[in-house]
Amino acid sequence: MDYCKQERDGLSGGAGDDGDVTEWKKVAELRAVVEAQDPACKEEDDYQLRRFLRARDHNIGKASAMLVKYLQWKREVKPGGRAITADEVRGELAQEKLYMQGYDRQGRPLVYGFGARHFPARRDLDEFKRYVVYVLDRTCARLAGAGGQEKFAAVADLQGWGYYANCDIRAYVAALEIMQNYYPERLGRVFLIHVPYVFMAAWKIVYPFIDDNTKKKFVFVADKDLHATLRDAIDDSNLAEEYGGKLKLVSSAII
Repeated sequence: MDYCKQERDGLSGGAGDDGDVTEWKKVAELRAVVEAQDPACKEEDDYQLRRFLRARDHNIGKASAMLVKYLQWKREVKPGGRAITADEVRGELAQEKLYMQGYDRQGRPLVYGFGARHFPARRDLDEFKRYVVYVLDRTCARLAGAGGQEKFAAVADLQGWGYYANCDIRAYVAALEIMQNYYPERLGRVFLIHVPYVFMAAWKIVYPFIDDNTKKKFVFVADKDLHATLRDAIDDSNLAEEYGGKLKLVSSAII
Protein backbone atom coordinates (compact mmCIF):
# COMPACT_ATOMS: atom_id res chain seq x y z
CA MET A 1 0.00 0.00 0.00
CA ASP A 2 1.28 3.49 -0.83
CA TYR A 3 1.12 5.05 2.63
CA CYS A 4 2.87 8.21 1.45
CA LYS A 5 0.20 8.89 -1.17
CA GLN A 6 -2.57 7.93 1.26
CA GLU A 7 -1.39 10.50 3.76
CA ARG A 8 -0.85 13.25 1.19
CA ASP A 9 -4.36 12.72 -0.11
CA GLY A 10 -6.16 12.17 3.17
CA LEU A 11 -4.47 14.11 5.94
CA SER A 12 -3.76 17.82 6.35
CA GLY A 13 -1.08 19.58 8.34
CA GLY A 14 1.98 18.42 6.42
CA ALA A 15 4.86 20.30 4.87
CA GLY A 16 3.82 23.36 2.92
CA ASP A 17 0.28 23.29 4.30
CA ASP A 18 -0.63 26.95 4.76
CA GLY A 19 -4.33 26.39 5.40
CA ASP A 20 -6.91 28.81 4.07
CA VAL A 21 -8.22 32.26 4.91
CA THR A 22 -11.18 30.92 6.85
CA GLU A 23 -8.96 28.74 9.01
CA TRP A 24 -6.54 31.57 9.79
CA LYS A 25 -9.46 33.77 10.78
CA LYS A 26 -10.46 31.10 13.26
CA VAL A 27 -6.90 31.01 14.54
CA ALA A 28 -7.08 34.75 15.19
CA GLU A 29 -10.39 34.27 16.96
CA LEU A 30 -8.94 31.48 19.08
CA ARG A 31 -5.98 33.68 20.02
CA ALA A 32 -8.25 36.50 21.15
CA VAL A 33 -10.34 34.15 23.29
CA VAL A 34 -7.37 32.47 24.96
CA GLU A 35 -5.23 35.58 25.48
CA ALA A 36 -8.14 37.10 27.39
CA GLN A 37 -7.92 34.16 29.79
CA ASP A 38 -4.16 33.62 29.82
CA PRO A 39 -1.72 36.25 28.47
CA ALA A 40 0.93 33.51 28.12
CA CYS A 41 -0.79 32.58 24.88
CA LYS A 42 1.05 35.51 23.27
CA GLU A 43 4.19 33.38 23.39
CA GLU A 44 2.63 30.71 21.14
CA ASP A 45 2.82 31.14 17.37
CA ASP A 46 -0.13 30.86 15.02
CA TYR A 47 0.86 27.40 13.82
CA GLN A 48 0.72 26.13 17.39
CA LEU A 49 -2.77 27.58 17.79
CA ARG A 50 -3.80 26.07 14.50
CA ARG A 51 -2.79 22.60 15.71
CA PHE A 52 -5.02 22.96 18.76
CA LEU A 53 -7.83 24.23 16.54
CA ARG A 54 -7.51 21.27 14.18
CA ALA A 55 -7.35 18.84 17.09
CA ARG A 56 -10.82 20.00 18.09
CA ASP A 57 -12.25 20.09 14.57
CA HIS A 58 -12.14 23.89 14.44
CA ASN A 59 -14.47 24.28 17.42
CA ILE A 60 -13.32 27.49 19.12
CA GLY A 61 -14.81 26.63 22.51
CA LYS A 62 -13.21 23.18 22.70
CA ALA A 63 -9.89 24.36 21.26
CA SER A 64 -9.66 27.28 23.70
CA ALA A 65 -10.32 25.02 26.69
CA MET A 66 -7.63 22.64 25.44
CA LEU A 67 -5.13 25.46 24.88
CA VAL A 68 -5.72 26.99 28.32
CA LYS A 69 -5.00 23.61 29.94
CA TYR A 70 -1.84 23.30 27.84
CA LEU A 71 -0.56 26.70 28.97
CA GLN A 72 -1.06 25.76 32.61
CA TRP A 73 0.65 22.41 32.07
CA LYS A 74 3.57 24.11 30.35
CA ARG A 75 4.13 26.41 33.32
CA GLU A 76 4.14 23.45 35.69
CA VAL A 77 6.28 21.06 33.67
CA LYS A 78 8.60 23.53 31.94
CA PRO A 79 8.65 26.65 34.14
CA GLY A 80 10.15 29.62 32.38
CA GLY A 81 10.09 27.69 29.15
CA ARG A 82 13.10 25.62 30.16
CA ALA A 83 13.68 22.29 28.46
CA ILE A 84 13.82 19.00 30.31
CA THR A 85 17.45 17.89 30.43
CA ALA A 86 18.97 14.48 29.82
CA ASP A 87 20.00 14.34 33.49
CA GLU A 88 16.33 14.43 34.49
CA VAL A 89 15.55 11.32 32.46
CA ARG A 90 18.85 9.46 32.73
CA GLY A 91 17.18 6.25 33.90
CA GLU A 92 14.91 6.14 30.87
CA LEU A 93 17.68 7.03 28.43
CA ALA A 94 19.83 4.22 29.76
CA GLN A 95 17.29 1.66 28.54
CA GLU A 96 17.89 2.70 24.91
CA LYS A 97 14.30 2.07 23.91
CA LEU A 98 13.76 5.15 21.70
CA TYR A 99 15.95 6.59 18.97
CA MET A 100 15.24 10.02 17.47
CA GLN A 101 16.94 9.67 14.10
CA GLY A 102 16.17 9.79 10.41
CA TYR A 103 13.30 11.16 8.32
CA ASP A 104 10.59 9.49 6.29
CA ARG A 105 9.94 10.20 2.61
CA GLN A 106 7.64 13.10 3.53
CA GLY A 107 10.42 14.78 5.49
CA ARG A 108 8.96 13.93 8.88
CA PRO A 109 11.43 13.24 11.72
CA LEU A 110 11.43 9.60 12.74
CA VAL A 111 11.35 7.96 16.14
CA TYR A 112 12.31 4.29 16.38
CA GLY A 113 10.96 2.54 19.47
CA PHE A 114 11.55 -0.92 20.95
CA GLY A 115 8.74 -1.99 23.25
CA ALA A 116 10.54 -4.98 24.75
CA ARG A 117 13.10 -2.65 26.33
CA HIS A 118 10.51 -1.00 28.57
CA PHE A 119 10.17 -2.61 31.99
CA PRO A 120 7.38 -1.28 34.24
CA ALA A 121 8.95 -2.88 37.31
CA ARG A 122 11.96 -0.59 36.89
CA ARG A 123 10.33 2.66 35.87
CA ASP A 124 9.34 5.71 37.89
CA LEU A 125 6.13 7.12 36.39
CA ASP A 126 7.11 10.76 36.96
CA GLU A 127 10.45 10.24 35.25
CA PHE A 128 8.72 8.40 32.42
CA LYS A 129 6.39 11.36 31.87
CA ARG A 130 9.37 13.71 31.78
CA TYR A 131 10.99 11.35 29.29
CA VAL A 132 7.95 11.52 27.00
CA VAL A 133 8.14 15.32 27.05
CA TYR A 134 11.90 15.18 26.49
CA VAL A 135 11.47 12.97 23.41
CA LEU A 136 8.59 15.00 21.98
CA ASP A 137 10.41 18.31 22.48
CA ARG A 138 13.58 17.02 20.82
CA THR A 139 11.58 15.54 17.96
CA CYS A 140 9.57 18.72 17.44
CA ALA A 141 12.81 20.74 17.48
CA ARG A 142 13.95 18.71 14.48
CA LEU A 143 10.87 19.91 12.59
CA ALA A 144 12.44 23.36 12.29
CA GLY A 145 14.67 22.03 9.54
CA ALA A 146 12.07 19.79 7.94
CA GLY A 147 10.80 22.20 5.29
CA GLY A 148 7.64 23.33 7.05
CA GLN A 149 6.67 19.85 8.18
CA GLU A 150 4.69 19.87 11.44
CA LYS A 151 4.44 16.16 12.17
CA PHE A 152 6.71 13.27 13.00
CA ALA A 153 6.45 9.56 12.27
CA ALA A 154 7.45 6.49 14.26
CA VAL A 155 8.30 2.83 13.93
CA ALA A 156 7.28 0.87 17.04
CA ASP A 157 8.98 -2.51 17.09
CA LEU A 158 7.31 -4.97 19.48
CA GLN A 159 9.46 -7.99 18.79
CA GLY A 160 10.05 -9.86 22.04
CA TRP A 161 7.36 -7.87 23.89
CA GLY A 162 5.90 -9.89 26.75
CA TYR A 163 2.72 -9.13 28.65
CA TYR A 164 4.16 -9.76 32.11
CA ALA A 165 7.60 -8.30 31.45
CA ASN A 166 6.75 -5.24 29.37
CA CYS A 167 3.05 -4.35 29.57
CA ASP A 168 2.59 -0.98 31.28
CA ILE A 169 -0.90 0.41 30.78
CA ARG A 170 -0.33 3.38 33.12
CA ALA A 171 2.72 4.47 31.15
CA TYR A 172 1.04 3.94 27.78
CA VAL A 173 -1.98 6.01 28.79
CA ALA A 174 0.23 8.72 30.30
CA ALA A 175 2.23 8.97 27.06
CA LEU A 176 -0.96 9.16 24.99
CA GLU A 177 -2.43 11.87 27.19
CA ILE A 178 0.72 13.99 26.97
CA MET A 179 0.93 13.64 23.21
CA GLN A 180 -2.76 14.20 22.53
CA ASN A 181 -3.38 16.99 25.04
CA TYR A 182 -0.14 18.97 24.83
CA TYR A 183 1.34 18.09 21.44
CA PRO A 184 -1.78 17.88 19.25
CA GLU A 185 -1.45 17.28 15.53
CA ARG A 186 2.23 16.41 15.89
CA LEU A 187 1.90 12.68 15.23
CA GLY A 188 1.72 11.75 11.59
CA ARG A 189 1.96 7.97 11.55
CA VAL A 190 3.07 5.06 13.72
CA PHE A 191 3.98 1.74 12.15
CA LEU A 192 3.58 -1.08 14.68
CA ILE A 193 5.73 -3.99 13.59
CA HIS A 194 6.53 -7.49 14.85
CA VAL A 195 3.39 -7.31 16.93
CA PRO A 196 2.90 -10.42 19.11
CA TYR A 197 -0.60 -11.72 19.62
CA VAL A 198 -0.46 -11.07 23.38
CA PHE A 199 0.04 -7.35 22.73
CA MET A 200 -3.54 -7.09 21.49
CA ALA A 201 -4.81 -7.63 25.04
CA ALA A 202 -3.00 -4.45 26.11
CA TRP A 203 -4.11 -2.65 22.93
CA LYS A 204 -7.76 -3.29 23.73
CA ILE A 205 -7.30 -1.61 27.11
CA VAL A 206 -5.43 1.39 25.72
CA TYR A 207 -7.54 1.89 22.58
CA PRO A 208 -10.43 3.75 24.28
CA PHE A 209 -7.95 6.37 25.52
CA ILE A 210 -6.89 7.22 21.95
CA ASP A 211 -8.89 10.05 20.38
CA ASP A 212 -10.51 9.54 17.00
CA ASN A 213 -8.03 11.76 15.15
CA THR A 214 -5.12 9.74 16.52
CA LYS A 215 -6.53 6.22 16.08
CA LYS A 216 -6.26 6.35 12.30
CA LYS A 217 -2.55 7.16 12.58
CA PHE A 218 -1.65 3.74 14.00
CA VAL A 219 -0.84 1.16 11.32
CA PHE A 220 -0.35 -2.51 12.23
CA VAL A 221 2.06 -4.04 9.74
CA ALA A 222 2.00 -7.79 9.08
CA ASP A 223 5.41 -9.46 8.96
CA LYS A 224 4.87 -10.42 5.31
CA ASP A 225 4.36 -6.74 4.43
CA LEU A 226 7.12 -5.32 6.62
CA HIS A 227 9.84 -4.89 4.00
CA ALA A 228 7.58 -3.26 1.40
CA THR A 229 5.73 -1.05 3.89
CA LEU A 230 8.82 0.42 5.53
CA ARG A 231 10.58 1.01 2.22
CA ASP A 232 7.47 2.67 0.84
CA ALA A 233 7.57 5.13 3.72
CA ILE A 234 11.33 5.46 4.40
CA ASP A 235 14.31 5.50 2.03
CA ASP A 236 17.36 3.32 2.71
CA SER A 237 19.49 6.14 4.11
CA ASN A 238 16.94 6.78 6.86
CA LEU A 239 15.79 3.21 7.43
CA ALA A 240 17.41 1.56 10.44
CA GLU A 241 19.93 -1.22 9.81
CA GLU A 242 17.66 -3.54 11.78
CA TYR A 243 15.22 -3.43 8.86
CA GLY A 244 17.71 -3.62 6.01
CA GLY A 245 18.46 0.09 5.74
CA LYS A 246 21.67 2.08 6.19
CA LEU A 247 20.85 4.13 9.31
CA LYS A 248 22.85 3.11 12.37
CA LEU A 249 20.83 3.84 15.49
CA VAL A 250 22.79 5.68 18.18
CA SER A 251 21.75 5.83 21.82
CA SER A 252 20.00 9.06 22.83
CA ALA A 253 22.07 8.94 26.00
CA ILE A 254 25.13 9.98 24.01
CA ILE A 255 23.76 12.16 21.20
